[in-house]
Amino acid sequence: QVQLVESGGRLVQAGDSLRLSCAASGRTFSSSPMAWFRQAPGKEREFVAAINWNDSNTKYGDSVKGRFTISRDNAKNTVYLQMNSLKPEDTAVYYCAADWPGTRTFIPSRNPNGYVYWGQGTQVTVSS
Repeated sequence: QVQLVESGGRLVQAGDSLRLSCAASGRTFSSSPMAWFRQAPGKEREFVAAINWNDSNTKYGDSVKGRFTISRDNAKNTVYLQMNSLKPEDTAVYYCAADWPGTRTFIPSRNPNGYVYWGQGTQVTVSS
């Protein structure tokens, strides 16, 4: 059974930093693009960041560019999201996603439909 388990979300103050982790199990995702999306109450799911299978290409949403960094450790089957200079508008549930193993595309997708596996999410709340 494939599982993506996010962790690291919590309540922080504006300007703080936070690192989210997404640990995969059940399959090896070292050959898959992986991504982070987020969804705030009453809003659509928003693309945050994506990384291709060998860490040679990353993409970011405009609202987080320059503040967030996505990375991966294929030996641990884990993807991370380092979030700096957090703002109240970053408050959301953050979801990890992965595509089919073997999808060795150079450019990771910004579209949630480009991912097959999803985690349950972790809540990030940024107070002003």
